[in-house]
Amino acid sequence: MIELDPKDIQLLAHLQNDSQVSALELSETLGMSASQIGRRKQRLHDDGFIERVTYRLSPKRLGLNVQAFIQIQTESQNETTHSSIQNLVDRTPEIVAAWTLTGDADYIMQVYCTDLLALNELVQNTLLPHPSIGRVHSQIVMQQLKNDTRLPLPRV
Repeated sequence: MIELDPKDIQLLAHLQNDSQVSALELSETLGMSASQIGRRKQRLHDDGFIERVTYRLSPKRLGLNVQAFIQIQTESQNETTHSSIQNLVDRTPEIVAAWTLTGDADYIMQVYCTDLLALNELVQNTLLPHPSIGRVHSQIVMQQLKNDTRLPLPRV
């Protein structure tokens, strides 16, 4: 396992908070040169600590006013079912995240839709007719209390 030193952890914390922060700003904050920052960023990326850099878009500004979590129970649990669910997830843009689970549901999917009618259409016309899906249980988000992708890092 690759060890992270305190400067690596501080750098990752700053990058999680703002991926657009410049090497110059980071060098002032972390007490390192901009070139050292650049080399560390590249190493952290090469070592798999940084998977990718993305922009976070505003669902509201894009007209995606309904967020929901949809639990799926499948008819059976085999490779064919899993592949067909994976294909469904891959080809349905409203599904922004999906997980397999233990417990009552086999899958949970996070979805964004423009409105309740669009959510209903997704459930009625895409999910329920799918041959591998046995039961669908949706939960509409009323208020999001935290919207963050930052991971907890070791304390330095």
